[in-house]
Amino acid sequence: MSAPIVVILAAGRGTRMRSRLPKVLHELCGRPMVLWPVTAALAAGAGRIVVVDTPQRELEPVLPEGVELAVQERPDGTGGALAAAMGAGLDPDAPVVVLSGDVPLIDGQAIRDLVDAHRSSRAAATLMSTVLEDPSGYGRILRDRSGALQRVVETKQQGDSTEQEREISEVNVGIYAFDGRALAEVLPGLSTDNAQGELYLPQVFDLLRAAGYAIAAHLVDDPGPALGVNDRVALAQVRKLAQEAIHERHMRAGVSIVDPAATVIDVDVQIGADTVIEPFTTIKGSTRIGEGCTVRHSYLVDCVLEDGASVGPFSYLRPGTVLRQGAKAGTFVEVKNSDIGVGAKVPHLSYIGDADVGDETNLGAGTITANYDGRKKHRTKIGARVRGGVDTSFVAPVEVGDDAYTAAGSVVTKDVPPGALAVARSKQENIEGFAERAEVGQRDGPLQSEKR
Repeated sequence: MSAPIVVILAAGRGTRMRSRLPKVLHELCGRPMVLWPVTAALAAGAGRIVVVDTPQRELEPVLPEGVELAVQERPDGTGGALAAAMGAGLDPDAPVVVLSGDVPLIDGQAIRDLVDAHRSSRAAATLMSTVLEDPSGYGRILRDRSGALQRVVETKQQGDSTEQEREISEVNVGIYAFDGRALAEVLPGLSTDNAQGELYLPQVFDLLRAAGYAIAAHLVDDPGPALGVNDRVALAQVRKLAQEAIHERHMRAGVSIVDPAATVIDVDVQIGADTVIEPFTTIKGSTRIGEGCTVRHSYLVDCVLEDGASVGPFSYLRPGTVLRQGAKAGTFVEVKNSDIGVGAKVPHLSYIGDADVGDETNLGAGTITANYDGRKKHRTKIGARVRGGVDTSFVAPVEVGDDAYTAAGSVVTKDVPPGALAVARSKQENIEGFAERAEVGQRDGPLQSEKR
């Protein structure tokens, strides 16, 4: 039995998004929208995946290796988009599953269920449908008296449907399974005889029925995975559902998310069991967090926390940051492209950029690594068990040996040997009687100016 071929229709501009960016490239929980159905197709075991794009090929840079691109030369509707994909030489013996790039919450299991229903029905085509409280903008499912699928009515323009048809709440969600040979037979017969002047893909069902083929509808109870994105309001609604699913997946795997409504976690983030994510935390990109960590009110992007690490509150971990086992980035700490060693601590009010910090090192409040000389960036290397005094600046490139100390207020510009104390600050001078003289100067100042 051939693996399904999955075609993803993604050539629409999405004018209701009011954006220069193609609709399906808008981000959804850390992933371009079009990659959600691509990921689902991969999970479903698709034999081939073909994404339909415009002649500008704007989607090509984000597609994974092995995913094919077909170009819809003219914006002639969903039927034209599918015809462009069929021109890529699809195997006629494999079922063809058609997804929409703007219906992102479909998952691999839903695709497998659709293919199973399609094969069981022995129909030439099976569409996925659901019931919506507000079906505005969706094609309506018309059934005959026996409950069998009769046809799909488009509602983009008033002339395409009647008022009675628009009152139907069962909708076509734009997800289909076809017999490859039957689809190739009838697809050239699509007509632009409609109010929009486009090739409507659902017209294929009329052509299949006229040719004597059976068609079926696969009704799903949960409308969530079938919701499409037509504008930014719909995108926000879909994002809310996607975020809830992400949170639920982590919590069922043993992660404590104290207040999911006040927490943002991207879809590709990994979090280990017994980690606690406190409110007002955002975790982005491909961040990986180990077991038993704590993250408080912080912002993390493309970083790694090993088991037992602690972050926040009010920390900002930027890409390339690694907190080794038991390490800590504390209050108002920013770390970028740095490796913080096992058990090392950067407790508060510090910036650590382009640095390697050894195991069990403790950097005092106000520590700064000055990593940029105006032309290029340099690394700071701080050894194990170093004790950095408060308000210490390390001017890279500089290296501090194991077990070294830095005095408070130092600006370290030279390497520090292991076990040494670096004192790099001006010698203190106390001026006796300064306060008294200052008061006299303030009192006499206006008088002197009057004399002038």
